[in-house]
Amino acid sequence: MKWPRDQIQDKSKDFHLLHIFVDADACPVKQEIYRVANRYRLGVTLVTNSRMRLPKEPWIALKIVEDGFDAADDWIVKQVQPYDIVITADILLASRCLKKGARTLGPSGNPFTEDNIGHAVATRDLLSELRSTGEITGGPPPFKKRDRSRFLQKLDDAVQAIKRIDIEMEPDSKII
Repeated sequence: MKWPRDQIQDKSKDFHLLHIFVDADACPVKQEIYRVANRYRLGVTLVTNSRMRLPKEPWIALKIVEDGFDAADDWIVKQVQPYDIVITADILLASRCLKKGARTLGPSGNPFTEDNIGHAVATRDLLSELRSTGEITGGPPPFKKRDRSRFLQKLDDAVQAIKRIDIEMEPDSKII
């Protein structure tokens, strides 16, 4: 079991607990996140503005933020640290988390990176404009089983990549 960050008191070493933050309101891959987090013994915090059912596991936390524009996003950005993983479909939140050194994945498993976030933001803005003019109606295609499978693989890949970085780091600055 991983302990929440605020319960670890060791000022003599610079270490970080890898944590997964989930922009949870419309996240279709919560069960997949739980599977990967359980496999690697990682903490998960689901951030939302309303209550939701969670598995009764000590490593899963629910943070309910007040209603307000971007309240969940602002809370995640405030908490996230380098090498954390953020799961979100919100491209602007992904951009903010990347700037703090976190890894970000969309529910489809597609990673947001420094190399592709600019294009993703521009595409988002273009599609928003097209929707507002009525040129495009409807939303994204339905979520399929292969989307879940791809997400599982990409989340596992992200955790493994961070763990590889951990092996290469100095002993006093480990990611746990």
